[in-house]
Amino acid sequence: MLHEILFLLAGLVILLTAGELLVRGAVDLARALKVPALIVSLTIVAFGTSAPEIFVSIQAVMSDAGGIALGNIIGSNIANILMVLGFPAIIYPMSAHVPGLRRHGMIVTAATLVFAFIAYMVGAITPLIGVALTVSIICYVIIMMVEARRGTSENPILDDVEEFSDGDGLAISTIIFIIVGIIGLPLGAHLLVKNGVVIATSLGVRETIIGLTVIAFGTSLPELATVISAALKKKSDVAIGSIVGSNIFNLLAVGGVTGLAGGAAFDPVSLRFDLPVMVVSTLLLFVFIIRRQDIGRVSGLVMAGGYIGFISTLAYLNS
Repeated sequence: MLHEILFLLAGLVILLTAGELLVRGAVDLARALKVPALIVSLTIVAFGTSAPEIFVSIQAVMSDAGGIALGNIIGSNIANILMVLGFPAIIYPMSAHVPGLRRHGMIVTAATLVFAFIAYMVGAITPLIGVALTVSIICYVIIMMVEARRGTSENPILDDVEEFSDGDGLAISTIIFIIVGIIGLPLGAHLLVKNGVVIATSLGVRETIIGLTVIAFGTSLPELATVISAALKKKSDVAIGSIVGSNIFNLLAVGGVTGLAGGAAFDPVSLRFDLPVMVVSTLLLFVFIIRRQDIGRVSGLVMAGGYIGFISTLAYLNS
């Protein structure tokens, strides 16, 4: 099983690297074509940063491993809240006093509750539900775009295009980044899912565990690094906004693609444990947002401890 673990880790590295390069190449290409920064941020960057999760979901569903796709969505959202916000908050408080954040907090909470409703009432992300989720994320992006153009509201979840730009003109590196990204994303997803299924089978655990742990943790590492860097620079005011945006895209975009690729069913343990943890974590974040209360060191310790407890409980339930 050592080979499968090494290939799984290699797939994760390839997936994350390819996703980063594809976004950088696409952003540079868009800038060279004089596409407005707002459009780039709301489309290329927003969807591109979710590309690893999207490709994993497609590969998982096509490999009859839908549990990995759903585990990735649920586990990523839990990790984003409890781990990505919790651990950095121990270094420096995460500010929830951000203009425009409350509305997006309500959206991510509503999307989470709808996702949970689908899980308990339908039991699966079907192709029809996939269409509905996809339409929802497209409408969400269009509304943000219209409001941003009109200047009617501040948007705390937009990524800074400069972060993903390596220059102002079209260079050979731009084409290389795009090609590597296009090739690397499906390759990384294939290695990740294929070896994840083998490992789950060997250990006698449900496939969802691989999505909840290894894949969710791995795909959340870039966000964790970014938020820790922001905390060290005492610029944590952008952290919660980026996490809220990431979770919205996980639920609607990745969930939508999961349905469009063929669909996936929720397993009984997810309904009893994983989903309730995601809902409670989201509601906890919503309380901080609606009260505009900073996530301080004590709260960060509780959230980080909650994530460790979540992983430990998963290990216990499957021991």
